[in-house]
Amino acid sequence: MMNFKVFTLLIALTIGLLVGFTDYMHRGNLQIALLIFIAISTLSFVSLLNLFEKFVYKRIRNVYKLIHNLKLGKDLRNALGDQINNDPLADAEREVRDWAKQKASEIDKLKEQAEFRKEFLSNISHEFKTPLFATQGYIETLQDGVIDDAPEIAKNFLGKASRNLDRLSYLIQDLEDISKLETGIISVTMERFDIVALIKECIEDLEGKSKTNNIELVFKGKSNTPVYVIADRQRIQQVLVNLIVNSIKYGKKNGKTSISVFILLDQVLVEVTDNGLGIDEKTLPRVFERFYRADKSRSRDIGGAGLGLAIVKHIIEAHEQNVNARSTEGLGTTFGFTLARA
Repeated sequence: MMNFKVFTLLIALTIGLLVGFTDYMHRGNLQIALLIFIAISTLSFVSLLNLFEKFVYKRIRNVYKLIHNLKLGKDLRNALGDQINNDPLADAEREVRDWAKQKASEIDKLKEQAEFRKEFLSNISHEFKTPLFATQGYIETLQDGVIDDAPEIAKNFLGKASRNLDRLSYLIQDLEDISKLETGIISVTMERFDIVALIKECIEDLEGKSKTNNIELVFKGKSNTPVYVIADRQRIQQVLVNLIVNSIKYGKKNGKTSISVFILLDQVLVEVTDNGLGIDEKTLPRVFERFYRADKSRSRDIGGAGLGLAIVKHIIEAHEQNVNARSTEGLGTTFGFTLARA
């Protein structure tokens, strides 16, 4: 308010000075010119102050109150409240600037979301189309008479169709899991179990898949020494399977994936390490984002919509524990997570 009055006073003094100077130049009487200067300046100040206050200041004051109260979440009908500071012009400018920045940020987020949806739909469309079209082709071939004419080929086609349907099933299950995890629908059931025994069980279950990809699975540690943790056994099995399968997918031919267990103070650290392709340092922070795939071209060839690591992150965070990744491109990657020690 003080700045506003000073501004008005300066304008009034300028008008008074111009009028007084003009009269002095006309009459040559300094005293009369000074009286005119004072009278005109005072009259101008009062008039301009009332004019500005009525048509400018009060309206800006109301605009500021409206912006300020709307930002506080008040209803539009109650937004013109009594909340106001001493300098509404500066406050209104600041509020408008903040509002503009907020809207610009919201627009950027909407653009990111639009790009994300576009990429997501592209990925999901591809992942669904590939096994669907493959299965459709095998079934049509069988319908054309192969099932009677060439039983061995028919058996082979049925096996391939079954694997493609399994791929569809896994994708749908991953989508369902990530949806439930993100909304908090799935709760964890804590129990005491031996993490070493669970790791050995996962290695045995995935041995066939690792041999198909020429990847050696190794447990590094004392396999006969149990390490007990408190966690949801089924969910941690899901974490281990996702991490090991991920290492097999992106591993080198004739490569190795090792699983290690480290006992900390009140935690147990589990690490899954491979000597595969590695991940670029720039993309490493994004590997736990849903649907994000560091190597999109290869991911399309080997399948998967980029949900596995996002599921891992949600499960571990549901246990109030930490998950991390470190990698060197061309040398390999290590994913690690902690669990509460029993």
